[in-house]
Amino acid sequence: MKIAILDDYQNVALSFADWDSLGAEIEVFTEHIDDREELVRRLAGAEVVVAMRERTRFDEALLSRLPELKLLVSTGHRNAAIDVAAANRLGVVVSSTGYIAHPTAEHTWALILAASRNLPAEFQSVRDGGWQRTVGTGLHGKTLGLLGLGRLGARVAKIGQAFGMETIAWSQNLTQERAAEHGVTAVSKDDLFRQSDVLSVHLVLSERSRGLVGAAEFALMKPTALLVNTSRGPIVDEAALLDALRGRTIRAAAIDVYDKEPLAADHPIRELDNAVLTPHIGYVTREVYEVFYGDAVEDIAAYQAGRPIRVMEP
Repeated sequence: MKIAILDDYQNVALSFADWDSLGAEIEVFTEHIDDREELVRRLAGAEVVVAMRERTRFDEALLSRLPELKLLVSTGHRNAAIDVAAANRLGVVVSSTGYIAHPTAEHTWALILAASRNLPAEFQSVRDGGWQRTVGTGLHGKTLGLLGLGRLGARVAKIGQAFGMETIAWSQNLTQERAAEHGVTAVSKDDLFRQSDVLSVHLVLSERSRGLVGAAEFALMKPTALLVNTSRGPIVDEAALLDALRGRTIRAAAIDVYDKEPLAADHPIRELDNAVLTPHIGYVTREVYEVFYGDAVEDIAAYQAGRPIRVMEP
């Protein structure tokens, strides 16, 4: 059996699980393969592919060109980049792994604090031999807005409350009763953008949420507001975000996710001094990788035994 592990940027996948127990040939790809022809060539002969989150898209066109592929393992319990129905039609089993949510909530707060206290600029100042260069913004008494109050949004809200922040939220199906369970006030979408000092995105990417934060929403926000996105890049209209940051419609943005990843080296957002940027590392912790790769090995072993587990449904 040949196994291909994709998009292992840090080259750590083999250290987080007992891959030797599978008795298979394993090839690890540490660089993202964007070119489809190259991807097909590199995956030729692989019976199993382990895909890291949504870094590589597996649509019907690609799957149909991988006739040896029989098992596709997706880290995490959902993956919008995999056409599961097409995979099933082509005889490919798609299995998932477990997931831990709290590291992304923790990273959301790392970004909020870094942007509020201008930490990137102050880090660089100290390294350059300088001293205090900026004036930070406190969080106590400010309003934290959650665009989405699911498992992650609720965790982020709880931490905001510990900082003494007022917490409000909106999503299409959010009720006052559901919000109140987390000590949060449900508001209208427009009021969420008008009132938030920090607005954090915690929605699943779908046709309903794609481009949900655009020019009209930025126009409602305070000029002192901070936008944070650790969810999915396309929920925020990229052109509108760039315009808002360049025009100082909002004070800053703290971003971990992008329309196209890895982020292009010449992407214009890299040049903006009011953008705090991280490379989609909200979930990248030892604890999460132990679950991802440990479960991936279990998925493959179960497939070898003829009893696939954690099978994803279309």
